[in-house]
Amino acid sequence: MRVLRLSLLTALLLAPLLSAAGARTPLMPGSDPLTGPRSRLAKDWLGIRPVTPSIPILVMAGHADSQAMNGSGTSGAAVDLGGAAPMDPSMRDELYWNLLTARAVVELGRQSGLNIVFYEPPARTIAEADDPRTNWSVGRNHVAQGGYALEIHYDAYGPDGVGSGLIPPLTPWSRSRLDESLAAAFGPYPLGYRGGLGAPRRGIAILEIGKLEGPLEDSLRDPQRRQATIEAIAGRVVEALRAGVTSPFSPPPDGVGSAPRGSSPRASSAAW
Repeated sequence: MRVLRLSLLTALLLAPLLSAAGARTPLMPGSDPLTGPRSRLAKDWLGIRPVTPSIPILVMAGHADSQAMNGSGTSGAAVDLGGAAPMDPSMRDELYWNLLTARAVVELGRQSGLNIVFYEPPARTIAEADDPRTNWSVGRNHVAQGGYALEIHYDAYGPDGVGSGLIPPLTPWSRSRLDESLAAAFGPYPLGYRGGLGAPRRGIAILEIGKLEGPLEDSLRDPQRRQATIEAIAGRVVEALRAGVTSPFSPPPDGVGSAPRGSSPRASSAAW
């Protein structure tokens, strides 16, 4: 139950931020006070396969092997629009936050009893997608052996981004109650989003935490709020994972769709 206590603590630490954000800007429907807009794209899939609490869960930071090349992730609104310095000049800001969030998810997940590990590639730039050291290769092998693989991302700012949500694996046998639970907590993306991204094609789920802009990015960049923000986000992810390994399948009353079907948005730099 350590995760629940940490979630309460971080909620208390973040309460002034959330209250102030709500006072400045009324929340739009489908928007979260911390992570911002949620995906409103059509949910055209179901995570039916049950999993046990002992399932091996692999967590990875998106873009950890694709820096200084195409698909390196978003720099965030603060850097691109506000002229702020990158959090770490050796990487895009998205990867900086992906790494911190993924590590926190694994730490909290272990405390809560999940069978969860973190993988970090040995190099920040690996040109060949199927190199055995890449996220995609390690994740694909993990899924093939019966595990669950999740890549953490932050979405692009502005109109290129969609918002928080779970991009499910494309292989039907890979989709499970974990995908369903994460989609319920963060929002859903449709199957075949942007024609099918590299990770989902390999059985790896992508979790977009939120668009890297506005109150979310402000709270991440603020040294006084950063740790509480990361812990609050990680707590949500872990609680969704815990629910996924224990909840039975219950089909929705009116089908799989959770939003009107529409065309895919423009390509986001935050997920490849």
